[in-house]
Amino acid sequence: MRVATPRSRPRAAASAADWLAKLPATGALDEWRAPDRNLSASWQRLLATLPARPQAFGADLQRRAQQLAQHLRADAIAHNVHGTEQPLPWSLELLPLVMEPADWAAIERGVAQRAQLLQLILADVYGRQQLLEHALLPPALLFRHPGYLRPLHGFRPLAGQFLHVVAFELARGPDGRWWVTGQRTQCPDGLGHVLQHRLVTSGLFPEAFEQLRVQHMATTFRKLLQSLRAQASMAAGDAHPRLALLTPGPDAPGYFEHAYLARYLGLPLVEGGDLTVRGERLYRKMLEGLAPVHGLLRLIGDNQCDPLELDEHQGYYGVPGLLQVLRAGRLALANAPGSGFLESPALSGFLPGIAQALMGQPLLLPTLASWWCGEAAAWEAAKPHLPKLCMRPSFGPDAGALRPDAGRIADDPDAWTLQERPGRSQALRWREGRLEGVPVGLRVYAVADGAGSWQVLPGGLARAAADAEAPLLPGVGSAMDLWVRTDGTVDTFSMLTRRLSVDDILARRGAVASRAAESLYWLGRYTERTEQALRLARAALLRTAGAELPAPVQRALRALLQRAGMLGMSVSSPSRTVLRRALLKGLADEGNGLGWLLGALSRAAGSLRERLSPEQWGLMRRMGADLRSALQPQDKAAPTTTEVLRALDELAVQLAAVTGAQTDRMTRDHGWRLLAVGRHVERLVSHATQFGVLLREGALAEAEGNALLLELYDSTITFRARYQRHQDLLALVDLLVLDDNNPRAWTCILRRLRTEVRKLPIAADVADELLAGLPAQGPGLTLQALRGLDDEALRRRLDALATQLADAGAQLSDDIGKRFFAHVGDPLQKP
Repeated sequence: MRVATPRSRPRAAASAADWLAKLPATGALDEWRAPDRNLSASWQRLLATLPARPQAFGADLQRRAQQLAQHLRADAIAHNVHGTEQPLPWSLELLPLVMEPADWAAIERGVAQRAQLLQLILADVYGRQQLLEHALLPPALLFRHPGYLRPLHGFRPLAGQFLHVVAFELARGPDGRWWVTGQRTQCPDGLGHVLQHRLVTSGLFPEAFEQLRVQHMATTFRKLLQSLRAQASMAAGDAHPRLALLTPGPDAPGYFEHAYLARYLGLPLVEGGDLTVRGERLYRKMLEGLAPVHGLLRLIGDNQCDPLELDEHQGYYGVPGLLQVLRAGRLALANAPGSGFLESPALSGFLPGIAQALMGQPLLLPTLASWWCGEAAAWEAAKPHLPKLCMRPSFGPDAGALRPDAGRIADDPDAWTLQERPGRSQALRWREGRLEGVPVGLRVYAVADGAGSWQVLPGGLARAAADAEAPLLPGVGSAMDLWVRTDGTVDTFSMLTRRLSVDDILARRGAVASRAAESLYWLGRYTERTEQALRLARAALLRTAGAELPAPVQRALRALLQRAGMLGMSVSSPSRTVLRRALLKGLADEGNGLGWLLGALSRAAGSLRERLSPEQWGLMRRMGADLRSALQPQDKAAPTTTEVLRALDELAVQLAAVTGAQTDRMTRDHGWRLLAVGRHVERLVSHATQFGVLLREGALAEAEGNALLLELYDSTITFRARYQRHQDLLALVDLLVLDDNNPRAWTCILRRLRTEVRKLPIAADVADELLAGLPAQGPGLTLQALRGLDDEALRRRLDALATQLADAGAQLSDDIGKRFFAHVGDPLQKP
């Protein structure tokens, strides 16, 4: 990039002026202009770092915009909306919003004051309730609001700190000052995006970032961690508390930023299912056992925290018993539940009076004029101005500004609040090869520093929306990085540059959460089960499309397809045509068989995105979609057998890539070992069952039955090379049961199971208990033991062994789940 010189700056400003002169006049305040309407000094300095010539100026910004798009795609910044095939892209504007020091100083003072006021309100309403006693807060606004949690009345959190992070929505008012339009107190989201925006935009404009003296944000995040850690130390009773970040999980719209924030803060990312309460203490379920947790930074709503005492329908996200741990003083929770009522727009009109009563001072930042319709006088005063106002629910989630409806308000006045419409200034953005203005508002954050005061994060989310009335909510409009300039010293502290110690390295090795381990285990099982179902489907289609099958083989094939859930209708006729038609119908059914398995495989992979390469994750998502597309009727005609076989062949190649990635591209920690155990448990159960079915139906007395078994075991080539044209049952036993070099043979599967289970983080005697149902050595059978047996006696021996191994594999799976995932009977560990 061309480095600007003092000589070039006036020309750059002139170039920018040429572009800006094309913007239509809107009457709104422009964030890139000074009060005299000329280009502000900050924007002159920023634009002076860009090429001076107008043509080069536009080309340079377009190049940076392309770099931004590539960066966002590479980082997969997305809102993972549950139920959608493709995630919604997270939109970040190229240009930042630059905040002048004087403007920020006013915001900083006002936001810190309001954060302290909200803290005092919570202490009162969950304590003495003097605000109600003195009629400063209407009882209906508190007791009717679902965000006021009655089970917590009388509760005082550790150090009395209810709030650790508060977010405020700001917009320019008619006087040009920043006004408060809303506040977020339950679990303010967006901090992960704030960090990511800063990393991206400062890298795109490094010279401007340095020259404008943009304040860094790391110290504020350090204050947040220090405050939470100090309170968690009180819960732990020592100076070494364990912290975590609680997220709703991969289906949450903000999961990407949750994961980003957790990595930046150095906290493990946990879901409700990762945690359990034992004896009024909170524990994290790990492979090694239960590990205590003393502090949580939560990003789930209040009603999701504890299904035992709050909303039982949201229990998937929370932890049963969490509030009891909180009351017992054994957990620091940021933020403490029960602040949801503070987000009501109806509260705005009462805050000035409350501030005078609790703090003895007026509010420094103005608020949008509000009329709570539950006050008859307020409702009457607002009626003449309805067309100029907007309507918001007093007690429900904010869905944005609604057009006032006098009838709805009259039906339930308490439920509605009228507000003046927020003003919006305009920010500058680069869009489709030109500069343009767009309405903008801010979300800024205040963080408790643990010393009784608040630190305001020097940055935040600038939310740009084409519609000036659009709410500043995730998924609406686009975002901008907020650059806060300073005239003082730039704080260069960074949380990313601390040198790791040996203890840090040891602490980060080998720790695998039970949830991740369980997902890996089932990823292994579903991968193997899908592979087995694919082989069976291909083998069945090939055989039902050819000559008539021997009856025993056809019976065995039907039994195996039914067990795999791949017959789309009841099959009573012995006709291979009927069997093929049922199979083709079943393959297109996403609720059963192969289609369901591909969906289960994708869901298991979805919960492991942090452990899988983008290629592996993307491939597992595509496989189901590709198969569905191939099986959809073309021109109202069902696909032919040849077309279906071609689709299955393509799926086989994709599955080979998936299994190759699992084998060669994943770290071999305890989680990977459980993936391997899952694959081999599934392989043992499937292969033993297949062998047993073919034996019992008499199919192995037929050459076609032998060929089917070898194909299901993926051992046809080896068998032909070793035994040529022989069809002896003993030859099948040698290759498919006893051969330790054949990864599909029972003895090899059992050896791998014993090896991987014994490498898990359990004592030797526990491993012995888990493996007790398996034969002590090999598959429980040797060639020498088969001497003198005729085919009938050999079939009975093999049938009994196949049943034993299938049952033992199923029991091993249950025992693994109890030991590593459910922690049934896990002894409590000391905190």
